[in-house]
Amino acid sequence: MLRAAGVGVGDEVVVPAFGNVEVAEAVTLAGALPVFADIDPVTYCLDPDAVEAAVTSRTAAVVAVHRFGRHADITRLHALGQRHGLLVLEQGESEAPYDEIAQRRQRAAYLDARLKGVRTPDGGDGHTYQQYVVRVPGNGRPDRDAFARAVRARGVECRVPVKTPVHRLPEFRRYVSLPETERAADETLALPVDAGLTKREMHRVVSACNALGGLLQPAF
Repeated sequence: MLRAAGVGVGDEVVVPAFGNVEVAEAVTLAGALPVFADIDPVTYCLDPDAVEAAVTSRTAAVVAVHRFGRHADITRLHALGQRHGLLVLEQGESEAPYDEIAQRRQRAAYLDARLKGVRTPDGGDGHTYQQYVVRVPGNGRPDRDAFARAVRARGVECRVPVKTPVHRLPEFRRYVSLPETERAADETLALPVDAGLTKREMHRVVSACNALGGLLQPAF
């Protein structure tokens, strides 16, 4: 799509650094330069204000990536694109059947009401819970990683959704200030909400997390 729109050598394309190295790779394959902007800490998608701050005279496009079942603020991004004459592209997630989304939402509501010691996701804006991503408060990566190891030891599958932001990778290393991206990479953990989970399995998730969550203290 970038090539079809004429984006190429000498152009800049604003992209998120939180996950999806493929987006930055697509920009470089088109001959353009990926420029990283920070994310909204609630949706984990591009923050329109951060995108606007990253726009220069060479900016040709913005690629918004929808994450974890939340959508980027496409209305504001399109308005920004119109103001600056930019192409705004979206990368979506695969859509699950409606009944599966409904079951994920039920399991997410169960976790929302029972989890302690972690910050549960904001369920606004039609969240489909492609992933149920919590924040493990504390002093950064060691706390989240220790929490994940302990939860796995109790028989609960969990995963770190973004281990390394793209701007930290050697081939895309940029010295830019992306505080929300860095914080999200250090604190986020995806817990299971698959439609096939039983009540007993959901109870195990809560028990495993709550046995640890109360021990964590917020960072100051």
